[in-house]
Formats: sequence, C-alpha cells, structure tokens
Amino acid sequence: QVQLVQSGGGLVQPGGSLTLSCAASGSIAAISAMGWERQAPGKQRELLARISSGEPTIYADSVKGRFTISRDNAKNTVYLQMNNLKPEDTALYFCNAGAYSGGYFYAQGWGQGTQVTVSS
Repeated sequence: QVQLVQSGGGLVQPGGSLTLSCAASGSIAAISAMGWERQAPGKQRELLARISSGEPTIYADSVKGRFTISRDNAKNTVYLQMNNLKPEDTALYFCNAGAYSGGYFYAQGWGQGTQVTVSS
C-alpha cells in the first residue's frame, strides 16, 4: 500500500504561481508513475499531468504550457509547478501514484487533496 501526503495550495491571485508537493511512503517499489488530478465543483475529475519512468509525461490541454510536473525519486516526491493561474483552475487537487499495466494506469494510492483557489 502506498501513502501519499500533499502540501502546498491555497489562495492566489490570477496570474500567480503555486507549487504542490506530494510525498509517497509505503510500498514505493511498486510505483512507476505519479500524477495530479483536480476536482472542481460541478465538474468531472480531470487528469492534469502524469510522470512515469516508462511512459511519456502527459499534460491536459487545459494546463499545457502553464503547469509542470516533476519528480524527485530520492525523496519519493512529485511536484506540480503551476504558473499563470486562472480562476478556472480553482479546484481540489489530488496526487496519485501507481503503475501502468497493458497501457493503462492503475492508481495504488491517493493524496488527501488540497484546495487551490484563484481569485482577486
């Protein structure tokens, strides 16, 4: 089992930046991919970015060019650098960790969620 603890988030003005962190512990050896998703009120959960040791890094079109996912393997931590934030980025952000099998990603753990609010 994988445990994920998120940090970061909060309130930021439009055009501002935030960095989210997600530290993994537990069955680390089973993890080959980590990613970020978000859930806005009244909307479906959206995959934002995922980084993997064996698959290409992917980004949602809505955040491409503004968000950057990175991973520090020594710290078992994944980051999401968010720049040029917009009010529509307001949501509850979750990290996850897991592995690919047959081309599909299977999550083995989820972070607790952190609120990001973009407002002036």
